[in-house]
Amino acid sequence: MELRFAPLFSGSSGNSIYVGCDSGHLLVDAGVSCARVVAELRRLGVDPARLAGILVTHEHIDHIRGVGVLSRRYDLPVYATEGTWTAMEDKLGGVALKNARVHEPLRDLYVGGMNVMAFDIPHDAAQPVGYAISAGGARLSVATDIGCVRESWLNVAAGSDAVVLESNYDPDMLRAGPYPYALKQRILGRRGHLANDDAGRAALELVKGGARQIVLGHLSKENNFPALAEKSCALALADGGVRLGDDASLCVAERDGLTGIFSVRMGF
Repeated sequence: MELRFAPLFSGSSGNSIYVGCDSGHLLVDAGVSCARVVAELRRLGVDPARLAGILVTHEHIDHIRGVGVLSRRYDLPVYATEGTWTAMEDKLGGVALKNARVHEPLRDLYVGGMNVMAFDIPHDAAQPVGYAISAGGARLSVATDIGCVRESWLNVAAGSDAVVLESNYDPDMLRAGPYPYALKQRILGRRGHLANDDAGRAALELVKGGARQIVLGHLSKENNFPALAEKSCALALADGGVRLGDDASLCVAERDGLTGIFSVRMGF
């Protein structure tokens, strides 16, 4: 059984990732409008009514903007931690009681024929998580909105064959940019977002742990460039002895719209 994923949107203005296998389909977050998510799913040939559910990482609007409408329109379960549910419930516009699913980090969950495990991440939200999703022996991790590299989340993600990894900002661009001082400090903090160089160091550890596909995501529109994020990560991997194309692949997810469909394979 093949595990597939496709970043639909990835950036500070909205995030959503499709994950699927032969027996089911999932979304991780829906941070743009329902209409935009549905349009990208249909480009993939996926009927939104056949989704087994939406996994929510945390309550920030760029991750939940379309969640409520999608759930109501297509009768979809929404999975989130208790803390995230408490923080986002009023923002969703109502979700049917039967579709409000609470889960705990590091506990196995089976959705759409896939094994799902949430893991804690450092971010300034109520109870934020990343997700490790497995099917057919292959494993994908989604690790975005992460303030710093910690062994706790890295150890979980490191067992994955593919990882969608945050590479949010370049520190020099952020410090020289137009953001207010308080926002800059929030992003730079240990519960903010992951800088390019930190993403490169994390990517090296992930590849050492078995990852063969790294997709950089959640890039800031104002404080980063795709080419810069990719180059920073590529240099860190090369310095660690990783040969791109032979040992692992690297790319950057598109901000607005489908990046492509990726097949998660064990051992590349």
